[in-house]
Amino acid sequence: MIASMVALADGAFAQVVQYPVTPKNDHVDEYHGTKVQDPYRWLEDDRSPETAAWVKEENELTFGYLNKIPFRGKIFADLEKAYNYPKYSAPSKKGPYFYFYKNDGLQNQSVLYRQKGLKGNPEVVLDPNKLSADGTTRLGVFSLSKDGKYAVCGFSKGGSDWQVYEVMDMATLKMLPDKVEWVKVSQAAWQGDGFFYSRYPKPEGSALAAKNENHQVFFHKIGTQQSDDKLVFEDSANPQRFHTLGTTEDEQYAVLTVSDRGKGKDGNGLWVLKRGESRFIPVKEEITDFSFGVIENLKDGFLIETNENAPNGKVLFYDMKSKVWKPFLAEKPEPLQGVGAAGGKLFASYSKDVTTRIYVYDQEGSLENEVKLPGLGTAGGFGGEKEDTFVFYTYTSFNYPPTIFRYDIATRNSTVFREPEVSFRPDDYETKQVFYPSKDGTKIPAFITYRKGLKLDGSNPTILYGYGGFNISLTPAFSPTRIPFLDQGGVFVQANLRGGSEYGEKWHEQGMKLKKQNVFDDFIAAAEFLIKEKYTSPNKLAIQGGSNGGLLVGAVMNQRPELFKVAFPAVGVMDMLRFHKFTIGWNWIADYGSSDNAEEFKMLYGYSPLHNIKEGGKYPATMITTADHDDRVVPAHSFKYAAELQAKAGASSSNPLLIRIDTNSGHGASNTKKALETQADIYGFMFWNMGLVWK
Repeated sequence: MIASMVALADGAFAQVVQYPVTPKNDHVDEYHGTKVQDPYRWLEDDRSPETAAWVKEENELTFGYLNKIPFRGKIFADLEKAYNYPKYSAPSKKGPYFYFYKNDGLQNQSVLYRQKGLKGNPEVVLDPNKLSADGTTRLGVFSLSKDGKYAVCGFSKGGSDWQVYEVMDMATLKMLPDKVEWVKVSQAAWQGDGFFYSRYPKPEGSALAAKNENHQVFFHKIGTQQSDDKLVFEDSANPQRFHTLGTTEDEQYAVLTVSDRGKGKDGNGLWVLKRGESRFIPVKEEITDFSFGVIENLKDGFLIETNENAPNGKVLFYDMKSKVWKPFLAEKPEPLQGVGAAGGKLFASYSKDVTTRIYVYDQEGSLENEVKLPGLGTAGGFGGEKEDTFVFYTYTSFNYPPTIFRYDIATRNSTVFREPEVSFRPDDYETKQVFYPSKDGTKIPAFITYRKGLKLDGSNPTILYGYGGFNISLTPAFSPTRIPFLDQGGVFVQANLRGGSEYGEKWHEQGMKLKKQNVFDDFIAAAEFLIKEKYTSPNKLAIQGGSNGGLLVGAVMNQRPELFKVAFPAVGVMDMLRFHKFTIGWNWIADYGSSDNAEEFKMLYGYSPLHNIKEGGKYPATMITTADHDDRVVPAHSFKYAAELQAKAGASSSNPLLIRIDTNSGHGASNTKKALETQADIYGFMFWNMGLVWK
């Protein structure tokens, strides 16, 4: 049965799209006196044959459409060629060995290696590509014991956030019988002959959709069964809290972080457990909107990074004996992004207009020097152990492929340790940072990247990418799959919207809860700026975002559909009234608010992508992307949104409104091949609907 048959008019690029009829039911919820229809509630059941049949029918439509794009295969070949070069992680040291990951180019998973010294011969420690036929089993955790004899290896399957922990004997590189299941939101923190970890009880119902509650911390002793693990901490009276535990380098303290985002609190409490003792000691007992994180233990206390009464962040010393907090690194005008410790030094990372600055301090908090970076970009790493004499860091920017540097602590000099072997000529491309006004006059930064010689005539195919939430900053970074797009005359724009961490906690707060509309206004203003400055035009502008960014794309599509030709909402939070009902969605209440609150319900209902699709509306060409194993933002968000969009606007929109549902994949692509396939389809769908040819 066909709901609508639409001829998409773009001359030679026309395709006829026949949308499936998605059955409706009469389900209605009432929120604070407002009745809200939810006719596609049945699509929330990810295990039902009806949902499986719907997914099959929608995928047949979408992939049938994509298969008719004549240059689809060429795009994939171009991306594969651009991506096919060796990629390395920065090494980390444990005992005589340096450990690192390497991907030869197109391997589905990076392989873990080790070598003795910096000039030793690498040997394979673990190759995840051999763990599944389709290469979708991922090594997400590798944590070595203090003596380097054992390692916890955390595996996830098909893109799920669930992990299984196993233990490797580092002498034989063989797995022991130990197996720990139902691990999520967890470290693997060693202490003596075992490790701490966090898990949930085995879920009732769907493992990929059921709400996760009662986060528990256990200690696993090597050589024992999981059923014998010791429960270290739980709080059943507050089931929607995260309890994560790490240990200090000397293993003398276990550090427990407790967050309560399910009750709308953005910060955390902090507790410590001294080795050999049984009672946690509170460092910060009350959970508020302030965050606290232990950097390292020092003397008789801890160095702690916090934003308490310091929205840009600072470092304090907490004396365990006197219970007194002492200043260590004062708040600066630039937001503190993180602090690493190695070689008796602290490496503080600050962000100035969304680019990294690194400063080195001694253990008294005195500034020693700034680490000179190659340019304006992003640097990360700077961690190690107290006896290290050097550290590694990785630097990247839009036109600078990730390069690993070695920083010598004594000489304060950086040298290139490993350059990428990528076929890329940075002088052929240009990135500029602009500051454009949002609706309320706030200046919003954005990076614009393109091939040199670009003409500002409004004809350039442009991707505008954004996120704007959860205190996450979008920083400059190189993407090999972006280069073929730029070579086709494309423009890539990364907007640093409010809600992120680009300018500290105040910037974050300006884009959360009742102020979420600021994020959408910032994104719309970016589009208007690009059109005004003739980088592009509405017929050549695509918008893209994932997760919270998928919500962003869905919201602005409803509010200003005429601004965009193409839209890519990926793994988005589309039902803002029910997001907290699934897996760990309650964790997002601190940023979004909740429909359980009357004032916040009104705000959420006013922009929720699912609930604001216009009957008979004219929408951009849309390809929603999600995956069957996404247990972070469950695919039901995208399923219901796609069904509603096709039902309300399928007949009235001259553009296709499709959903691409990946299999055996999760919140991000579960392997290299799937990532390249998805990106190729994004470029193909974009060019085809703009009337362009990929040459």
